[in-house]
Amino acid sequence: MSGIYIHIPFCKKACTYCDFHFSTSLKYADDMVDAICTEIVHKKNRITDQVGTIYFGGGTPSVLPFKSFEKIFDTITRNFSVASDAEITIEANPDDLDAKKISELRHLPVNRFSIGIQSFFEEDLRWMNRAHSAAEAESCIKRSQDAGFENLSIDLIYGYPLLTDGKWLSNINKAIAFETPHISAYSLTVEPRTALASSIKKGKQIPLNEEQSAAQFITLTEKLKEGGFEHYEISNFSKPGKYAVHNTNYWRGVPYLGIGPSAHGFDGQTRYLNIANNAEYLSKLQQGSLAETIEELSIYDRFNEYIMTSLRTMWGCSLDKIEADFGIPFLADTLKNIKIFIERNWLINEANRLTLTLDGKLFADYIASELFLTEADHQ
Repeated sequence: MSGIYIHIPFCKKACTYCDFHFSTSLKYADDMVDAICTEIVHKKNRITDQVGTIYFGGGTPSVLPFKSFEKIFDTITRNFSVASDAEITIEANPDDLDAKKISELRHLPVNRFSIGIQSFFEEDLRWMNRAHSAAEAESCIKRSQDAGFENLSIDLIYGYPLLTDGKWLSNINKAIAFETPHISAYSLTVEPRTALASSIKKGKQIPLNEEQSAAQFITLTEKLKEGGFEHYEISNFSKPGKYAVHNTNYWRGVPYLGIGPSAHGFDGQTRYLNIANNAEYLSKLQQGSLAETIEELSIYDRFNEYIMTSLRTMWGCSLDKIEADFGIPFLADTLKNIKIFIERNWLINEANRLTLTLDGKLFADYIASELFLTEADHQ
């Protein structure tokens, strides 16, 4: 079954580290919702099977009022066949999940929250310029669970200067204690054109420490394993069988629609890229056209994407699939290129399936890039 991703490009505040596409002005939020609905109608023929997942990302989708979600869901159900057991996720900030908002969302098909906790420490949240408080981080989880939202995921961040090993352990233990079935944890990275990058460049903030990040990643994997979680993707942990279906489908190459400014869509061969500009996106849709560019993926693009995404998961990269989907030359090059990583004990080849060891996970992007192939490799 296919998926639908909807990008809601609004936030209350700009976090110091964030480089996702968003605006802190909700002046044109109603126009944006109308444009999103228009795009959904335009793309209704791109999915011919049932919709198995719907994911509202951003930005901060939870800033939208109930009527906006109601309108989007009405448009989706009028134009697509949505499975009765579809996973429907909304990314939410703790400060938005008050009793009123949670009660409203209970009247929608939403059955999963992905909550941007990031830290349970007040000083860390202020350093990140988050909109919520430490108290709200805890209360929103309890409130959501009490309202019947059991399928929750919480986000945490590690590897930043304020986060001592003791505080990180406390964050992990608190997350486990809440008994949410899913935890996503990300190493803080310095992205260009962010407030954090500017502060580091000006010497107002010390650079990030890669050794600290690696050590906290190891702590994370060990403690969550002890807590009964499976490390099913580099940044994602879940109780058995509670994987994020939508994101897992990304890593498995399942087709999905991308709706909203900056959203990407994929049909198995082609990638569709929406413009990352709210005004231009609105203008295009209001004129009756799509605000997208089309990228036809070469066999090398598809191979490299498969390597990158599959290696990040516990299911790994199938050598049989490489041979079947890409051919003998791709398999031969892969077998040659993995030798050094197997010798370093970063990769394991078991039953013709490549998976990363714990040490290998620290170098996942590097390993994948070394396995990438280009047309020049086959000339």
